[in-house]
Amino acid sequence: MTPRELWTSFYTMLRKDIVRMFRIWIQTFLPSIITSVLYFLIFGTVLGSQIGEMQGVSYMKFVVPGLVMLAIVTTSYANTSFTFFASKFFARSIDEILVSPTPPWLLIAGFVGGGMVRGILVGMLVLLVSLFFTGLHLAMYNVLIIFGFAILTALVFALAGLVNGIYAKSIDGINIVPTFILTPLVYLGGIFYSVHDLPAWWQNITYANPLFYLINGFRYGFLGITDVSLVTSIGILVSMVVILVATNWYFIRTGLGLKQ
Repeated sequence: MTPRELWTSFYTMLRKDIVRMFRIWIQTFLPSIITSVLYFLIFGTVLGSQIGEMQGVSYMKFVVPGLVMLAIVTTSYANTSFTFFASKFFARSIDEILVSPTPPWLLIAGFVGGGMVRGILVGMLVLLVSLFFTGLHLAMYNVLIIFGFAILTALVFALAGLVNGIYAKSIDGINIVPTFILTPLVYLGGIFYSVHDLPAWWQNITYANPLFYLINGFRYGFLGITDVSLVTSIGILVSMVVILVATNWYFIRTGLGLKQ
């Protein structure tokens, strides 16, 4: 395929997904905003007034980066997994892409791109909502770290959602992983607490959770505080990207989970 044909293929897949998410914005954007408002009211306003400060900052500001990351993780994953599943079982459009000269890496980029766009947009909306609970002020210690972790995290979980979408055999198949694996990992990743406040045995469990490093790196971008080395967080994030890209490329290249 020529560069123009590659761009046309990528743009078509990406545009289709973006148009869809804005057409049903009540389903794609509104739930995350409502959920984040509830989190800010319960954990930030009610519990935060009792806790006071966490690592030298108000509890409300401490939980904001984690809640923004929660929105990015869940929406990036859900968008890609459902979009690919729908293309495979409902619209059957994936068959047309597979028989075309579209290379596997471009197919991955097309579906993952939509998940990243939705994840970043929802994250920005949640961040805007948080301003009303932090007095319309939220410090940004390092903007590059914030954007870097947001984009790479959206990429990681869009890629993970694609793996789920490839192997899902029913609509329930794309809900099992977010419900029983992804959500617990996110909640136990240090959104609402510092790992140093946990018992030693629970700290060791937390250190085995990859989402803990992503949340801490993102929080460092806002507040300049972290429970672990920033280099470690970046290294884990990049490693996850490489592994998931290779996994998706192999699945699509060999047709695993795609051939009916």
